[in-house]
Amino acid sequence: VQLQASGGGLVQAGDSLRLSCVASGRTFTRVAVGWFRQAPGKEREFVAATSWSGSRTTYAHAVVGRFTISRDNTKNTVYLQMLSLRPEDTAVYYCAVGLSTSTLQDGDVHYWGKGTQVTVSS
Repeated sequence: VQLQASGGGLVQAGDSLRLSCVASGRTFTRVAVGWFRQAPGKEREFVAATSWSGSRTTYAHAVVGRFTISRDNTKNTVYLQMLSLRPEDTAVYYCAVGLSTSTLQDGDVHYWGKGTQVTVSS
């Protein structure tokens, strides 16, 4: 499976962005999908994940209330709506596939996508 993230960019603090992750080569059905991010000089960290049905989601504490993950399995696409962006959200964002939201949150990733850069200026 190939995952392609897009939608990143340069924004100001308080702005919004929506990231998309499109899968090809294999559908998203029956797998959980998540977003991770890696800031310069820091380790990659979990951001959010959704179950295959979309009925279960989980978020990192730092983004609760600001980020929303959703998916459209008919389009093989997962979204990350990011509101009220902060400079500390600056990172390369990656989408990833795993067995469940909990295993993704634990860092158990089966496939990684290429990242998209998000830069938030103060």
